[in-house]
Amino acid sequence: MLMFSRILKAAYTLQQDVSQFLRDLIAVRSLSSHEEQVVHRVREEMEKCGFDEITIDGMGNILGRIGTGKHIVAVDAHVDTVDVGNPDNWSVDPFKGAEHDGIIYGRGACDMKGALASMVYGGKIIKDLELEENYTLYVVGSVQEEDCDGLSWQYILNETRLRPEVVVIAEPTNLGIYRGHRGRMEIEVRTRGISCHGSAPERGVNAVYKMAPVVLDIERLNGRLTGEPFLGKGTVTIAEIRSTSPSLCAVADSSTIHLDRRLAATDTLESAVQEIRALPSVKAAEAEVVVLEYAVPSWRGLVYPTKKYYPTWLLPESHPVLKGGVSTYQHLFNEAPQIGRWVFSTNGVAVMGMHGIPCIGFGPGNEVYAHMATEQIPVEHLVKAAAWYAAFPLVHSGFPGAARTQ
Repeated sequence: MLMFSRILKAAYTLQQDVSQFLRDLIAVRSLSSHEEQVVHRVREEMEKCGFDEITIDGMGNILGRIGTGKHIVAVDAHVDTVDVGNPDNWSVDPFKGAEHDGIIYGRGACDMKGALASMVYGGKIIKDLELEENYTLYVVGSVQEEDCDGLSWQYILNETRLRPEVVVIAEPTNLGIYRGHRGRMEIEVRTRGISCHGSAPERGVNAVYKMAPVVLDIERLNGRLTGEPFLGKGTVTIAEIRSTSPSLCAVADSSTIHLDRRLAATDTLESAVQEIRALPSVKAAEAEVVVLEYAVPSWRGLVYPTKKYYPTWLLPESHPVLKGGVSTYQHLFNEAPQIGRWVFSTNGVAVMGMHGIPCIGFGPGNEVYAHMATEQIPVEHLVKAAAWYAAFPLVHSGFPGAARTQ
């Protein structure tokens, strides 16, 4: 169709601009709770691209608005990144956005500053081609996602008036259409002991020894967990073990294990906690099972506490939002997209998992490079993603000639 051809052509004319913007974003270090500089850089680009309104909210998320129509669509990319780890593992400077043979490298390239660059330039395509119709588009650069996925959208949906009909999660999907992922929880199991001098351990109770059978039971529990075919089974693993004692010449008086619990579609917060509490070793040790909380100030100083419980979400195959995403892809690229799901977790845990607002995933880059020292994204992906972000609001809002395929 002519309109989609115009959108795709416009995206390719902006290839250099979107690539340069991504390199600029990569050059700005933006760990969780330290995103101020990158947020202001995004504001500059949104102003340059002609956004109608740009807001930085009380948490520090940046929201760029285009249009005033009744159908409210949001696209989300978090602006924070993980750290680089051991610099010796990188073959390029992680903060220069080096480009070689059509690939841009650097921290945040695919997770997920590349998507953010494409989203902003999707907005520019809308403005340049005067595609504002019966929708309002919000391009959201969210904060603190790497430390606490969904927190930014908990704030947006609880504390502001924004209530989208659909939110596109732009985490990397390799240009496929994703419709969900498993949830997750962070849980601690804690045992207590009685310390004494290490020369006579029989006088005390060693908390580490009380924890030892718990560790084995957690491993066995992982093998018993189930799920459904699309998202997969739940999992649990020990991410950390630690203990305390008055000195290294004393018996440990406490021990703690940190659990990474991935939730299948059939799991709930209550069921996951009860599975741990019901383990024979946990009962025998009279261990405490605790769902952790996150309460870290944002770059604007706001503390917005939440439990580290991130619900599973899964959009049904028959949902109109999924059909709209597929139709957008087909109209632009004359082929069917791959339908999939993420292995990791996203801001969708709050949008759909907690608030029931339909989500789909569409993003440039391959998730296998997320958090790696080889993080990268194809420039071609940036261009195609920008076109999709420009076209999807039209399809969703039912613009004539952009009807969803059934």
